[in-house]
Amino acid sequence: MFLPISKDDMKKRKITQLDFVYIIGDAYVDHSSFGHAIISRILEANGFSVGIIPQPDWHSSDAFRELGEPRLGFLVSGGNLDPMVNRYTVSKKVRSVDLYSPGGEIGKRPDRATIVYCNRIREAFGKKIPIIIGGIEASLRRFAHYDYWSDKVRRSILIDSGADLLIYGMGEHQIVEIANLLKMGVPVNEIKSVPGTVYIENSDGDFPENYIEIPSFDEVSQDKKLYAKASKIQYEEQDAFRGRAIIQSDNSDKYIVQLPPSPPLGTEELDAVYELPYEGTYHPSYETLGGVPAISEIEFSITSSRGCFGACNFCTLAFHQGRTVVPRSHESILREAEKLIQKPNFKGYIHDVGGPTANFRAPSCKKQLKFGVCKDKQCLFPTLCKNLEVSHSDYLELLRKLRKLPKLKKVFIRSGIRFDYLMADKDESFFHELCRHHISGQLRVAPEHISDNVLSYMGKPSSDVYEKFLKKFEKINAQSGKKQYVVPYLMSSHPGSTLKDAVKLAEYLNRHKLSPEQVQDFYPTPGSISTCMYYTGIDPRTMKPVYVPRDYNEKQMQRALLQYRDAKNYKLVLSALKKVNRLDLVGNSPHCLIKPPKGENQNGKITQRKNSISKNKGKFEKGNRRAENRRDSSRSRRNHSR
Repeated sequence: MFLPISKDDMKKRKITQLDFVYIIGDAYVDHSSFGHAIISRILEANGFSVGIIPQPDWHSSDAFRELGEPRLGFLVSGGNLDPMVNRYTVSKKVRSVDLYSPGGEIGKRPDRATIVYCNRIREAFGKKIPIIIGGIEASLRRFAHYDYWSDKVRRSILIDSGADLLIYGMGEHQIVEIANLLKMGVPVNEIKSVPGTVYIENSDGDFPENYIEIPSFDEVSQDKKLYAKASKIQYEEQDAFRGRAIIQSDNSDKYIVQLPPSPPLGTEELDAVYELPYEGTYHPSYETLGGVPAISEIEFSITSSRGCFGACNFCTLAFHQGRTVVPRSHESILREAEKLIQKPNFKGYIHDVGGPTANFRAPSCKKQLKFGVCKDKQCLFPTLCKNLEVSHSDYLELLRKLRKLPKLKKVFIRSGIRFDYLMADKDESFFHELCRHHISGQLRVAPEHISDNVLSYMGKPSSDVYEKFLKKFEKINAQSGKKQYVVPYLMSSHPGSTLKDAVKLAEYLNRHKLSPEQVQDFYPTPGSISTCMYYTGIDPRTMKPVYVPRDYNEKQMQRALLQYRDAKNYKLVLSALKKVNRLDLVGNSPHCLIKPPKGENQNGKITQRKNSISKNKGKFEKGNRRAENRRDSSRSRRNHSR
């Protein structure tokens, strides 16, 4: 049964007043891939009643009164995807489709949804009602942060929203503990001990023990070095085992106080979360509107783990979900697979069994479980840590069990495969079975770039690792008689990427006869190391300057170079090649990126071939005479009109 979204639903459940009302920026999809479904179901499992108001009309406070005043408080989330990213492309144009709204309709949620929703709740119910915010939007904006869309540093979302408490990270531990404290009568402004939460404290208040203070809102707004310093500290302390509390002055009489991260769920807890009684699809009220497009990719997919120790600099997952990998048990995953098989619209295919990184199924090393992830180094970058434990045996065993299930034709792996980790495994069994059983002709991986200069700023392995992976992939497929291909995800205009780097990538694509249909421009979203680089021009890991392609024309050129074969990109590619003195790549030889259109030379100037002129001299002369006659006739008409 779906959770209540109306008063009628409450009556059917014999609920007169809900414990919590959950305001969400997405359509209501009761599936474990949606944060609102997990949080509401885990509250329900712990004895609390929850109602959901999905995508309320924010133009007035009326829609926020739909389910009445909750007994314990409001929960607010902007949605599964950041509302600003969901609405705008990297060029700040409005997208044509919202995958998380009924029928894909755009405009069903406001910009900065969490802030707007909280303001409407205050209008409807006043300042006394507790408001707790969470989800990706709140989690990544818990401190003063650079906002790409307004091109300025904004305050913590906790200040701007007027909420009482912010949950960062995945939230299961926090929400249950907070709900129990509220139930016991503890005022929300006195809840200051729950790991994984952020609250506001007066300047003369009590701060947690062993805290570290980062530069204030005014300081990070005015000094980019201090912004980079603050970002570095936030990342260094993002660990449940050794992380310290962090405070930041808002330059009023208020401080933002972040308690250390909540410990990751254990395997048994993770199993319990994913086996809650989800309906597994969108609310039936959306059926006549065309459903919710996002369900198509995840309805028959299974989450097998959480966390990622890959820690790519442009990814916010480490800042939100953490670097400690926790797997679900085989038994739990098999039970979920059996349920999927029984669904009437199941076609025999499980689309994915993975997580943030599909082939991570355990913490990177035993040390991590006792002391936490390393503060000053990463597991895979710049090379693999000597303590890293590399094994695909557990994942392979799981996939073999799934393949034996009746009525199951194929189990695909579509979430990311970390190819450097795969290449480090001396046992090639998983690689062989991946190619034989779990690819539908194409394997998507994310080298992101081919220039080692750019890769170093991304936190990705050097290009030679990717080259070795490609050769091994081709060899294994040849041995099994399969024709399968690697489809690389590529990114343009990442901090550190110059036009020379972009040309190098285009040359690589040309040599390998690759024509990517889609490429991704770097998108500066709150919370990532790369966004800090973009805003400050400083690498916070080293505090050294980094080149940042901010100019719109240069970003267009870098993107065009990745799709150099598209005729519409000719002028942009030509401009880029001129800037880096590489006009040798314009011509008809195999190594060239582009061919001049007929009638143009390498410089883009109009030319005429001498042999054509001499051969057609008479035609040109006749044409010129006709043109002169037309000009004379035109002059005559203009003179007559005067």
